[in-house]
Amino acid sequence: METVNKLVSNKPVVVFSKNSCCMSHTIKSLLCDFGVNPTVYELDELPGGKEIEQALIRIGCNPAVPAVFIGDQLVGGANEVMSLHLKRNLIPMLRRAGALWV
Repeated sequence: METVNKLVSNKPVVVFSKNSCCMSHTIKSLLCDFGVNPTVYELDELPGGKEIEQALIRIGCNPAVPAVFIGDQLVGGANEVMSLHLKRNLIPMLRRAGALWV
């Protein structure tokens, strides 16, 4: 968990992803379409990616990717992000975290 905390600290939006995960691609595309420039960690490219994946599972991410943090807080995976978007809560959350200025 400490590793995950270090990776998300002081970044408005962080996405833990895998290149092979279509839902990770979808979430990254959604955020970028809004004008957000998320910090993305591709776990299948990182040394220690397996350990980070296990830490994400331990804190409640199941599946482990995509795992989205907004303003240092775990939002969840694709279902949670899409649910926030459909309820029109995602953009205000991104603004509060300093990821959007419009």
